Amino acid sequence: RAAEMGKQVAVLVEIQARFDEQRNVELAQKLEKAGVHVVYGIMGLKTHTKLAMVVRQEPHGLKTYCHIGTGNYNSKTAQLYTDLGLFTCNSAITNDVIDLFHYLTGRSLKRDYRKLLVAPVNMRERFLTKIRREIEHAKAGRTAWIIGKMNALQDPKIISALYEASNAGVKIDLIIRGFCCLRPKVPGLSENIRVYSILGRFLEHSRIFYFANGDNEEYYIGSADWMYRNLDHRVEAVAPVEDPAVRARLKEILDIMLNDRGHAWELESDGTWNQRSHPDNRPASDTQDLLMARFLRAEKKTRQGR
Repeated sequence: RAAEMGKQVAVLVEIQARFDEQRNVELAQKLEKAGVHVVYGIMGLKTHTKLAMVVRQEPHGLKTYCHIGTGNYNSKTAQLYTDLGLFTCNSAITNDVIDLFHYLTGRSLKRDYRKLLVAPVNMRERFLTKIRREIEHAKAGRTAWIIGKMNALQDPKIISALYEASNAGVKIDLIIRGFCCLRPKVPGLSENIRVYSILGRFLEHSRIFYFANGDNEEYYIGSADWMYRNLDHRVEAVAPVEDPAVRARLKEILDIMLNDRGHAWELESDGTWNQRSHPDNRPASDTQDLLMARFLRAEKKTRQGR
């Protein structure tokens, strides 16, 4: 509808979408007929990032709004998956998104970004730098803690860096829904690493990354897992979350997950999973139930205030 109303619209359609190839081809054809400029990404790379951008003419000039998400723009999976999205007009982030769209549409070969972590450009190295920084904080006696929530963990370089961080005294909590190639709790290797998996009514799909950074905390969300394919063979974007109120919500989500004693399982050093429970037989807590109740209360409070 936007294109038919004379707006300039560009859409990247990923043809190599699992189970959706034919549907995406048909969608691309419909978009082109409506006047949308359709592109298909970069040769040799699957586009997995979830980005949307709107540029508006406002009284004081052009303004850019961006959404950076962890989930697909898909109405069906939106009802089945847990995902997060950052909606922002922070120019430091939106300028990066503009550059990334130029990269995706072939108008730029830019390889440096101010705020975004972009794969396969700079994401792995930026994550490795942050892990090494936690190691330095631990050695200096400062707060050093890493929390990573993702679908899977497989990248050898990231895993080696996490082992090194564990041996340096960095506390590491990983919330991994699917497979994990890291072995936690191994003496002399990963004693400070704990791995959990949350299984509930909905499919856990969001990616959240936290670095204590010596009490100068950093939070990130985005589309990438710590996997070789995500970091080297896909276009991905992970964005910093800097607004204090939004960071507090991410902290609440992570705290609830790390304290889950209802639908959480913990990975042992021998590869077995054990369901977590309260040691004193208190009622089980459930991440998804708690978060749904929390956001329903917030929505009700918002409506009552209107």
